[in-house]
Amino acid sequence: MSGCEGYSAIARVYDRLNAEIDYAAWADFVERCFDRFLPNRPALVLDLACGTGSMTLQLAARGYDMIGVDGSAEMLSEAYSRALDQPSILFLQQDMRAFELYGTVGAVTCCLDSLNYLLQYDELCQCFACIHNYLDPDGLLLFDMNTPYKFRHIYGDNAYVLEDELVWDEGKETEERAAIYCGWQNAYHADTGLCEFDLSLFEELSDGSYRRADEHQTERCYSMEEITSALKFARLELLGVWSDFSFSAPDERTERWYFAARAKK
Repeated sequence: MSGCEGYSAIARVYDRLNAEIDYAAWADFVERCFDRFLPNRPALVLDLACGTGSMTLQLAARGYDMIGVDGSAEMLSEAYSRALDQPSILFLQQDMRAFELYGTVGAVTCCLDSLNYLLQYDELCQCFACIHNYLDPDGLLLFDMNTPYKFRHIYGDNAYVLEDELVWDEGKETEERAAIYCGWQNAYHADTGLCEFDLSLFEELSDGSYRRADEHQTERCYSMEEITSALKFARLELLGVWSDFSFSAPDERTERWYFAARAKK
């Protein structure tokens, strides 16, 4: 999911490069959190930093009225094109630190480390405060963040290559090969907590040549203390932190924290 910046170059292939994400299982987890922490499932849900709309569409298909907010016009264009059969979804291009809605919502989801794209602690506080403003009393916030372990040991200064070579065109009788390669170089700065990602995307064209696009992104590593402090600042009561969709307790090797918080008003 995209945060405040970036994702202009890779928006059109974002879902292919993240095909391993099980959004159905994630949506199941979201609904289990609804049942655990709310007296009734919410009617209206905001998917903040919705990206190409994968979670938005999952929840809409389960009967929730959805709003999707993202800062990237390119990602929202992909989301809109995927949601043509879901005209009730409202997509808005807004900054996650200072978005505006027409009223409150029963729950907010913010998936795939989107909050790590807020590079200053004050920005995280601003985002949480804005979420609190648009949540119903005792409304639920569900979000995840990459952990310090992931920044130090998985990202670090490592390089990766992501690729997707095969595309199935259902309108034709044969498979079409359209390769996508993404070179991904990380640079983690432990003194600032910032991790820079330099992405080079090569997309195969119909004539066999490749189109290149480059993109630079940055995430911030937040400690558990910083996250809980920002939640407290925004009057969001922390309900739990887990390492997976089975509500397992985190440990020192957990790569992603899953949070639930309640708006106290």
